[in-house]
Amino acid sequence: MADEQSDERSAEPDSTAVRVALWRALHVQVDPPPHVLEDEIGLRLAAPEDGWRRRGDMDPRGTARYRAGIVARARFVEDLVVEQAGHGVGQYVILGAGLDTFAQRRPETAARLRVFEIDRPGPQAWKRRRLTELGFGVPDWLRLVPVDFEHPEAGGSWWERLSAAGFDADRPAVVVSTGVSMYLTKDANEATLRQLASGLAPGSTSAMTFQPPLDLLEEEERPGRLAVEKNARASGTPFLSFFAPREILALARAAGFTDARHVSAATLNQRYFAGRTDGLRTSNGEELLVATV
Repeated sequence: MADEQSDERSAEPDSTAVRVALWRALHVQVDPPPHVLEDEIGLRLAAPEDGWRRRGDMDPRGTARYRAGIVARARFVEDLVVEQAGHGVGQYVILGAGLDTFAQRRPETAARLRVFEIDRPGPQAWKRRRLTELGFGVPDWLRLVPVDFEHPEAGGSWWERLSAAGFDADRPAVVVSTGVSMYLTKDANEATLRQLASGLAPGSTSAMTFQPPLDLLEEEERPGRLAVEKNARASGTPFLSFFAPREILALARAAGFTDARHVSAATLNQRYFAGRTDGLRTSNGEELLVATV
């Protein structure tokens, strides 16, 4: 019985993926327009219990900067994908896709691409079922790629599984990883960057979020970071890696990318939150690396 209960839990999205989906919906529901991202489909997928907005981690005021960061990074990625699609790039890979809803919210763009969502087998099977239940289905251009990251020998590495799902390494792609790097060791992050730099075709772009170390955060953000780290450790998913911007840029260039740039929180705030009267803005607790092959 215990094993069956464990299997059921592992077949559901993890709490972080659900929280991200709920924060994206909360942005639409509590922040005044213009909305940086309009996504309530993730909320429908997650189907939380009534009263989810009363959860401690959904407090509109206390989580405003986290919520802003989540919608800003998602909007930046989608703007990047649309831009690259306009240049003829036809493949989009999402590492650790979770409850990402790009394919459902932007079908006019997604249908012109081949979209690959990589995630753990259990949560991905759960998502496939929910997409079917909600009437979205899984069109041919959307490839759900299950990868057992803990036991790659069971089904192959994520790169091998991606190729088996129809990814063409000879054609340019956009590969994105958000909210993942801090859960990986530095060695694992370096290995991922090397795989992308060596395996992707020229003209490809990789975007990933990273978390700067505590001493680089704004003073007012540090208590929140420490609390989040504590909760992550308690839930069995500790933060393992932090990178200063210069360090992540150096890693990308050493991995073989021809160009790498740092997209700061200040850049995101200027692009997506300038002129707002409610003071909503993201912190520098998470920023972006964009690298090209």
